[in-house]
Amino acid sequence: MSTAPTPQARAVRLGPRAVVALVIVSAIGVVAFGWPLLADSASGLAHSQDAPWLFALLLPLLVAVVVATIADSGLDAKAVAMLGVLAAVGAALRPLGAGTAGLEPMFFLMVLSGRVLGPGFGFVLGAVTMFASALLTGGVGPWMPFQMLSMGWFTMGAGLLPGPDRLRGRGESLMLAAYGALAAFAYGTIMNLQGWTYIGGLSSGISFQPGDPVHENLVRFLAYCAATSFGWDLGRAVLTVVLTLTIGGTVLKALRRATRRAAFDAEVAFDEAAGPPR
Repeated sequence: MSTAPTPQARAVRLGPRAVVALVIVSAIGVVAFGWPLLADSASGLAHSQDAPWLFALLLPLLVAVVVATIADSGLDAKAVAMLGVLAAVGAALRPLGAGTAGLEPMFFLMVLSGRVLGPGFGFVLGAVTMFASALLTGGVGPWMPFQMLSMGWFTMGAGLLPGPDRLRGRGESLMLAAYGALAAFAYGTIMNLQGWTYIGGLSSGISFQPGDPVHENLVRFLAYCAATSFGWDLGRAVLTVVLTLTIGGTVLKALRRATRRAAFDAEVAFDEAAGPPR
């Protein structure tokens, strides 16, 4: 029996079943984040009420993404082990900057991991990392399933960037830095939407008004983001850019080397001339 060599590290292939699972979980996430904007003034809007239901839906769907990726790509225990290692490292990095102007180094690792390992693997990695970090830091609450979805999208997006087999070097680092900066703001904005709809006591210019037209609430929401979280999101974006441009190339090489040695895509071939094993 011989194993065909893998010339270079390749992202984990995203097959049709994995695509379907990702579309379903993402659609549920969009509804979970956005439904309060369409609710009337008599609706109960606290996400603390729907978070347990979202969490109950999210976990089996995450398992479905993993199973679909394994079925489509033939992942083995080595890929699952890498998922566990990267999730543990990301969870350990998150507390390092917690509470310090949005300086969260785990976002940098998620961008690079998603780039190397692909969108399906990246989505699961982002969600599992956020789940593990919540357990590690005691940050378990109604916001956790929303964080898992947002981080899954964040990491998946890096896996969808163009040129994974061709673009290398400085150009790739610049592209990943730009994505990291934009996605860091997007992550903060999406998470703001999760809490903004039920935080009371704000001024009328930035408070959510149930039953008002969507465009008016969106204007208030943008004002809310600028007033409350812009500085935090800016710190996250700047740190992600700095780490990507300084040590990103080294980390990318290490991740690709580990993926190549794990040989997720290696096909097993039997050498008939060699006869049965002895």
